[in-house]
Amino acid sequence: MESTMKPKKKFSFPTAFTILLGLIIVFALLTFIIPAGQYDYNAEGQPIPGTYHTVPPNPQRLKDAIMAPINGMYGIQGSTGNISIYNSGDLYGAIDVALFILLIGGFLGVSMKTGAIDAGINSVVKKLGSRGKLLITVMMIIFAAGGTSYGMAEESLAFYPLILAAMIALGYDALSAVALIMLGAGIGVYGSTINPFSVGIASGIAGIPLADGIIYRIVLLVAGSIIGIIFVRRYATSVQKDPSKSKVADMKEANEKFFLKSKDPGDAPELTPRRKLILTLFMLSFVVMVIGVIPWSDLGITRIATRWWWFGELGALFMVMGIVIGIVGGLGEKGTVDAFIDGARDMLGVALVVAVARGISVVMSNGMIIDTVLYWCEKALTGLTSVAFINSIFLLYIPLSFLIPSSSGLATVTMPIMAPLGSFAGIPEHLIVTAYTSASGLVALVTPTFAVVTGGLAMGRISFAVWWKFVAVLVLLLALLAMVVLSIGVLVGA
Repeated sequence: MESTMKPKKKFSFPTAFTILLGLIIVFALLTFIIPAGQYDYNAEGQPIPGTYHTVPPNPQRLKDAIMAPINGMYGIQGSTGNISIYNSGDLYGAIDVALFILLIGGFLGVSMKTGAIDAGINSVVKKLGSRGKLLITVMMIIFAAGGTSYGMAEESLAFYPLILAAMIALGYDALSAVALIMLGAGIGVYGSTINPFSVGIASGIAGIPLADGIIYRIVLLVAGSIIGIIFVRRYATSVQKDPSKSKVADMKEANEKFFLKSKDPGDAPELTPRRKLILTLFMLSFVVMVIGVIPWSDLGITRIATRWWWFGELGALFMVMGIVIGIVGGLGEKGTVDAFIDGARDMLGVALVVAVARGISVVMSNGMIIDTVLYWCEKALTGLTSVAFINSIFLLYIPLSFLIPSSSGLATVTMPIMAPLGSFAGIPEHLIVTAYTSASGLVALVTPTFAVVTGGLAMGRISFAVWWKFVAVLVLLLALLAMVVLSIGVLVGA
């Protein structure tokens, strides 16, 4: 007799869109609970210590929550139409990041259409053979260098399709590829040494040279990178030896079909001289991008002109290079346009996720609860011992980094409060800066409010549940490392 019982449905973790929309609702509800308040701000957009005061509440209702992703796309406050104060002068809406992602998609679509990427990947696979671990080590060091020097973040999104295809072709999985990029660049930001967008701004507000305390940040960078590389290599190697150990094993065939056009190396296009030229143009595009975004003048380098490029210029770069590659590849006008549009279409979901993520910040800013949370932190730190104080600063920066995902915005809002508190407790200002940079970088590895995390996971087709479970141990190790380094800094008094 056949059973009439229906099989139980397996729990499916919500998509990034559902999680982010849920967070918008949660924070909208918190604006009804957390008192609204503000600090007085100086001309540079920095809060003045001791000036916190309550203000009339502005709870975010259903309409505000619905409009939050739209206003987040434009970078405005929905209820007033003003630029959000927490991000100071460098606020940008999600629209420039989203457009950059679409243009990157178009650029990659044209490059893939020429067959040069497949041919190049096949060549790399043949040359590396079983030395995929070397690729992981070298690429993570490169990404960490970008993170520690100029805060490489959104720029890393451009590398996902290429790295994903290469890693999967070598027998690894999509999670290994995403971890290589996100943890490589993220640990670099965690151990920021001369990053002008975090260390530079925070040190300037604290009134100290950028180089103060750099030894502690170098320790975090080197030790953190070693831990991260070992972590990724161990997982990737286990997957290569036994694909069933992959945390995304159920997506193996789908990912191979999605990221690789030809699973049989013999079917890959030939690496002709024309395709070698296309690959050269492809890599040159990324070299130009890196040169354009690094603030050379802030690093004391005068021989290279600082371009101050941002997403507008970067999007234009990849749009132009996509056209050039289409011409060199012989795709013709129609073929180039069709390939560009198809590539941009593949990135549409990623671009929309970024917009929804920015809506969370809009709700918190409009509800005027960010300054209240900062004031509570200020009160909680009073009367602690030196070691307890510096570790409390680090731990407090974790939720603050979630609330304010912009590293420069977080420094602008919090450092005028935290740096004086540290001096009163006998803590060197550079340790306050290091606590801020390490906590902010740590949160940037996992928070769904950060476009780099949501976008990178979407490109790799990795769910938040899988990612959080994967990095949980690593995040705890990096947090422990930061607290040990900060405690040693306090005890040696330097």
